[in-house]
Amino acid sequence: MPSRFSPLLRNLHSPFASSVRMARAAQRAAVVPLNLTSTITSSSRTASYLGVVSHANGLDASSASKFSLFGRRFHALCGGEREVLKPLRKICASQRDYRKVRRRAAKSKEKELELNVSICIEEDLPDDPEILSIAEILRLNVPMAMKLAFEGLKDSKYKTRDTAIKDVGGFESVEISLLLCNDEFIRKLNKEWRDEDHATDVLSMSQHIPDLKLPILMLGDIVISVETAARQAEERGHTLIDEIRILMVHGLLHLLGFDHEISEEAEVEMEKEEEHLLKSLGWKGKGLIQSAYDAETNGNSYEEKASDDRKKEGSLRFYKPKFRYIFCDMDGTLLNSKSQISSTTAKALKEASSRGVKVVIATGKTRPAVISAFKMVDLTGNGGIVSEVSPGVFLQGLLVYGRQGQEINRTNLDLNVCREACIYSWENKVPLIAFSKDRCLTLFDHPVVDSLHTIYHEPKAEIIPSVDQLLATADVQKLIFVDTAEGVATSLRPYWSEATKGRANCVQAVPDMLEIVPPGTSKGSGVKLLLDHLQISPKEIMAIGDGENDVEMLELASLGIALSNGSEKTKGVADVIGASNDEDGVADAIYRYAF
Repeated sequence: MPSRFSPLLRNLHSPFASSVRMARAAQRAAVVPLNLTSTITSSSRTASYLGVVSHANGLDASSASKFSLFGRRFHALCGGEREVLKPLRKICASQRDYRKVRRRAAKSKEKELELNVSICIEEDLPDDPEILSIAEILRLNVPMAMKLAFEGLKDSKYKTRDTAIKDVGGFESVEISLLLCNDEFIRKLNKEWRDEDHATDVLSMSQHIPDLKLPILMLGDIVISVETAARQAEERGHTLIDEIRILMVHGLLHLLGFDHEISEEAEVEMEKEEEHLLKSLGWKGKGLIQSAYDAETNGNSYEEKASDDRKKEGSLRFYKPKFRYIFCDMDGTLLNSKSQISSTTAKALKEASSRGVKVVIATGKTRPAVISAFKMVDLTGNGGIVSEVSPGVFLQGLLVYGRQGQEINRTNLDLNVCREACIYSWENKVPLIAFSKDRCLTLFDHPVVDSLHTIYHEPKAEIIPSVDQLLATADVQKLIFVDTAEGVATSLRPYWSEATKGRANCVQAVPDMLEIVPPGTSKGSGVKLLLDHLQISPKEIMAIGDGENDVEMLELASLGIALSNGSEKTKGVADVIGASNDEDGVADAIYRYAF
């Protein structure tokens, strides 16, 4: 009969295991038995089944790395700090509810069973306080579950359990490790050992070889994705530690010979033992098998069906940032076709910021326009993304603010170019907006001028019906002509590209607007100036944009992402082409590439 439970977990045997077992057995044979040895280890890319967890007399960090599948070193967690791997700390037996071994007990023929438990944290998991706290709790919980499960083996009447491990009383010690990782890591394990390219919640990897007579029972390894566990905990109404305990019990029972996948009877027996252990230990939950059955009945699925590098919303805390800064454009990038920041994009920005990634805006807009757009999604001020004291690149790089919002660069447009453009606007009745720091100035009222304020969030344009008076009011950093997309392409751009040659540059962020800016300046040069001010390397930034004015910025960044709605020129220089601005392209880029 087919199992009602989807195959979330299987016992795996590493091809490296035999040689590693021999080496570890030889090295540990002389250990003086204790009731319990426990540690927390930050794993580089693999668990102890590859021989990399160092016990008091075990492998050192250099020899451990030889067995690492991914070739990285391990680090130990001591007092919350990560440092080079040290021998495991021996934990006082009385702290773990085990009878303390007295010195004269060595004369007795009966020996206490030593439990060697290693709690590992994969190195790509950040130093999240909740994960570190859970690791400490598991250092207590795993031995408790082991002790209770071992007691159940003595008089076990289960028909389907593999009895290769009948009684642990014949061993001097038992070794087990538990590795906490994210979806990306467990997906790689699934692909490597099961040829299934998707993430699961838990994997168990047996190390026990029945025919190898050793005083040590090398039980194996349990690998748990805290990312999947967090999603399941939310769906099932558990805390994260509750869900991880359920997964740990499930993995432990697999290592002890239970396998729900072989038959319905085996599933019922394993489910019964799961419930017994959880209830006896006073832990919440029904067990993984029952939880998965409930989810299936309710139409929910907790298993990742396909390979996808995109992290899930709310899961970035389980990943280390790949970049310190994200430089992002506004129009056509952060803003959708309605000139709004979507709720999905706002959540992604907030989540990235909470993980220590600084989001810096690089735009052709004024700073008030940016603050206005972010205010609509409650991402301004202290704790937000932008404010009057945050760094940023505005007006196509002509106005740059550094630490504490201080102005570090302002470049003005040639006064003669400004005068010629104003006269052209007045004579041809083509709307023109002059940008002067946080102000917008224009010669006459026009609906498209109002749209810059009502749609694009720019400051409401001040009407000054005189060329001389307008130019005397303030220094101008850039000008924008507004027309139809066809009018800009066929008339305005050809004319002004020729008329301002050598004195100014013509650029476009959107099809129906032509911007005239000082020569030799660009958004990219503004970003470079800000990076120098902040003492940040381009290798530490990711940039996202869509317009041709974003080209230099994308080329400068370590990873340049052009949204699919962008210009062909922009997509041509990008490292990656992402989703469109109407498909939450910025959010997708953050979840896919920033961590």
